[in-house]
Amino acid sequence: MSSPRTPPSGGGRSAMSMMDSLLGLLRIRVKRGVNLAVRDVRSSDPYVVVKMAKQKLKTRVIKKDVNPEWNEDLTLSVSDPTIPVKLTVYDHDTFSMDDKMGDAEFDIKPFIEALKMNLQGLPSGTVITRVQPSRQNCLAEESHIIWSEDRVVQDMCLRLRNVECGEVEIQLQWIDLPGSRGL
Repeated sequence: MSSPRTPPSGGGRSAMSMMDSLLGLLRIRVKRGVNLAVRDVRSSDPYVVVKMAKQKLKTRVIKKDVNPEWNEDLTLSVSDPTIPVKLTVYDHDTFSMDDKMGDAEFDIKPFIEALKMNLQGLPSGTVITRVQPSRQNCLAEESHIIWSEDRVVQDMCLRLRNVECGEVEIQLQWIDLPGSRGL
């Protein structure tokens, strides 16, 4: 039995154990939206929300544009590569709830597998893996995982679900964290 001043064992997670479970950081560059749905009179004010487990990040709002260019980096910490990343596009409204403009989900497992390969010395631009569109993913077209300038990158064009039209183009990059468990 512990005294009231002694925290129970296994209680709070220390910063050290957080780093032990962390594999690294996933940088998602939200490039642009293509042919997004109209949610206001003639256009929309779109922004993107990216979620993974309990993390939630969002881009800035682009006014009156159904083909917005964000070119914004959102960075998630990854502990479990089997958790899918969810992406949702919203239309910003000033006086009412923001309207949903579709969503997509993608798997980072193929990207993580490519990161584990020994790719040093490959010419820049080498395609490591191709991920085909299927009913299990939201890819609008084949996605290539590429060795580019000494790093692994994956470009994706995601077709939005639960909406009449729209795609979002993103790029994945990996950031190794000193002190993390790593891949």
